[in-house]
Amino acid sequence: MSLRLAFMGTPDFAAASLAEIAAAGHEIVRVYTQPPRRRGRGKEERKTPVHQLAETLGLNVATPESFRDPDVLADFAALELDLAAVVAYGQILPQEALDAPRLGCLNLHASLLPRWRGAAPIQRAIMAGDEKTGVQIMQMEAGLDTGPILLSETVRIFPFDTAGSLHDRLMATGAQMWPRALAALERGSLEAVAQDEAGATYAKKISNGEARIDWSKPANVVANQIRGLSPFPGAWFEMPSGKGAIRTKVHLAKPEDGEGEPGTVLDDALLIACGTDAVRLTRLQREGRAAMDAKEFLRGNTLSPGTVLD
Repeated sequence: MSLRLAFMGTPDFAAASLAEIAAAGHEIVRVYTQPPRRRGRGKEERKTPVHQLAETLGLNVATPESFRDPDVLADFAALELDLAAVVAYGQILPQEALDAPRLGCLNLHASLLPRWRGAAPIQRAIMAGDEKTGVQIMQMEAGLDTGPILLSETVRIFPFDTAGSLHDRLMATGAQMWPRALAALERGSLEAVAQDEAGATYAKKISNGEARIDWSKPANVVANQIRGLSPFPGAWFEMPSGKGAIRTKVHLAKPEDGEGEPGTVLDDALLIACGTDAVRLTRLQREGRAAMDAKEFLRGNTLSPGTVLD
């Protein structure tokens, strides 16, 4: 027996889940995703990864600007769904939408709730120095990621993980959870576990100001910031040059022993002093250039010992 469902999602993280649900044989009667947007240097209109995959699979796609539109809600209710599967859709669903499917709406979230509710759980987990995170499927409620947990998988955060590498592992793990969750839902064997509100933390969207490196912080904090913001938006500093400061992103770094005024280059291999200890910058990207390893970066950029980075 297959479930009659709608899928709601937008980025690559969501597309992986759509592929697994479709492969499991469930009847996906509608895919909802964000409307095409103009992006890139040419400002060409691009469909979302979920939109592109849905068309490849021959699925019906809707791209409403707002799910609060009465006509959108009426059309959604008319689908007579068993449930809606939601992954990084990018819109808040009103209560009327949550109540429309027979079994409600289920959401895949990339953290171990109630830790890191909200928009940027992957980045926040690394930036906070967490040693583990996970992926969970929950029953959606009106609150932000507050619903009871139905299925959970724990994922280790390695010292070398970036937001990019952790994203990809969580994406694969989460996508593979959907067939199990939906099969258990059909059998009536999913147990809902309420979240402990006392442990709630919030993963607010990354602001532009947070991306600038503060060398006065401890080396492990700086390294976690760099890993948590790699590859996007990228932690950055200003590199002095004869033509003025050049914004430079750091994609990889590791804490090491070192001592000096925060922001000071300590050797000829990009060891930078922090508030305590130092960080070794191992992959960088000068503004307007491609990312490159430290050795290659130093062939075209001079950062001599004693230079102070801003």
